[in-house]
Amino acid sequence: MTTGGSARAGGLRVGRILRIGGGDVNGFLGLVVDNLSVLALLAAVLIGGFGIPAAIVFGRMFPGTALGVLIGDLAYTWLAVRLGRRTGRSDVTAMPFGLDTPSTIGMALLVLGPAFVKYRAAGLSPMAAGLETWYLGMAATAIMGAMKLALAFAGRRVQRLIPQAGLLGSLAGIALMLIGFLPVVEILRTPIVGMLTLGLVLYALVAKGQIPGRMPGVLFAVIAGTLAYYILGGLGLAGMAIKAPMLPTLRLALPHPDIGILHGFAAAVDYLPLLLPFALLTVVGGVNNAESARVAGDDYDVRSILLGEAAATLAAGLFGGVAQTTPYIGHSAYKHMGAGAGYTLLTGLFIGLGGMLGFLSNLIEMIPIAVLAPVLVFVALDITVQAFHAVPVRHAPAVAISFIPSIARLVWIELSNPEYVPAARLAQLLTVSGEGLPALAVILALGNGFIVTATLWGAFMVELTERRLRSAALYLAAGGVLCCFGIIHSVRIDGSAYALWQLEGPARVVATQFCLAYLVLAAALLLLSLQRRAA
Repeated sequence: MTTGGSARAGGLRVGRILRIGGGDVNGFLGLVVDNLSVLALLAAVLIGGFGIPAAIVFGRMFPGTALGVLIGDLAYTWLAVRLGRRTGRSDVTAMPFGLDTPSTIGMALLVLGPAFVKYRAAGLSPMAAGLETWYLGMAATAIMGAMKLALAFAGRRVQRLIPQAGLLGSLAGIALMLIGFLPVVEILRTPIVGMLTLGLVLYALVAKGQIPGRMPGVLFAVIAGTLAYYILGGLGLAGMAIKAPMLPTLRLALPHPDIGILHGFAAAVDYLPLLLPFALLTVVGGVNNAESARVAGDDYDVRSILLGEAAATLAAGLFGGVAQTTPYIGHSAYKHMGAGAGYTLLTGLFIGLGGMLGFLSNLIEMIPIAVLAPVLVFVALDITVQAFHAVPVRHAPAVAISFIPSIARLVWIELSNPEYVPAARLAQLLTVSGEGLPALAVILALGNGFIVTATLWGAFMVELTERRLRSAALYLAAGGVLCCFGIIHSVRIDGSAYALWQLEGPARVVATQFCLAYLVLAAALLLLSLQRRAA
């Protein structure tokens, strides 16, 4: 009797934690927007940019990729339930989870797209080349998952070593410069619809304004923005040509292993210098996001968060996925929406089933990006504000300096567009002259590995502010070592890693200067620390 009663009580607790409310609907919409945006970008680059057949992208790549999201969201829902039962709280917010934007776009632009072009040049048909590209994507994703599985056991150590301002500052820089700024550009490309939706999102989530019919704020904003897009577009007032909405089409495509992944493993060896940084950045991001969740009131075990992310990525790769998954920035934003443990469950089921049943591609085309982007802007604002509020006032400069690498990454994304700067001209601008390093080479190096760079800079500033000069010198020395291997400040256009002695010509000059800059400053601080100790 006692055992049965305890089981029933535990079940009731789980029910309360998993209760679906308006906040979960808001969180679900926000998280779905994030994942749909990444999938939309992936499809646009692979199909529109490189010409990979849509049947391969939607029928082979999407199901396994969506499976990774499903597995990760289920794992994070369970972690939220476990935390709620352990603490006796029913207001635990699950960690947001989904496809990693930087590495997904990096995979599309630097791995999958070029590989497809190479296979086509070798004489393969579009379908055959597409299949070989899929095999490569599967293998690359599985390799990143295995790397993250190994790195997950160092997560707690990283969290103890890096000050809070370094962890949160790097997230805030990414949020404001990439998650915030780039969506604002999309909003203002269709300004009437975009500003309307953005204003309604801010009214609902920042001003906490009353929504008609007590409808969830994000849902209300998305519906209003979508209706405005099609109504104004029909009147010729939307500022752009619109496409008629398409009804979702069910197309069964189950994720499954394929022996072709063995070909992919052989081909993926050439891309290991790219895959390791991709995996490392999501591990660092996972530690950062766990810290953000702790500040917001939900103290998750870092290792469990990292293991869940690694398992989801590994499973995605083995079952046909071509993009790694990661915990998302913005836990505090979802908590302020009122989301609990149920919104990740809803998101995982929606994305997972949508990828397998084939209607995600229709939804990607149905809802305009100007309507989806405002939710990302709110998340960016919330993350940035939290970073400054959560640290002592004297550490605010450490948070602020962490923004700079993200700014460089943003500038490089725009400058490296061949529509603006042709590849030949780009190579000329990177050439070293006798007047210091060229500005474009500095922007490239500063933007590559920007998440790790931002974290190191923030940590260094905290230690410097507290006059712990030896600790500050250690962070600088670590930066110098990482720089020597291209983990940060890679001088290659694709951001890949290397050993310093493998470089030649101008690239070696730039990389050497960056490495020495860290090491010389570290030595100077060590000398100053000795002087202070003698005094």
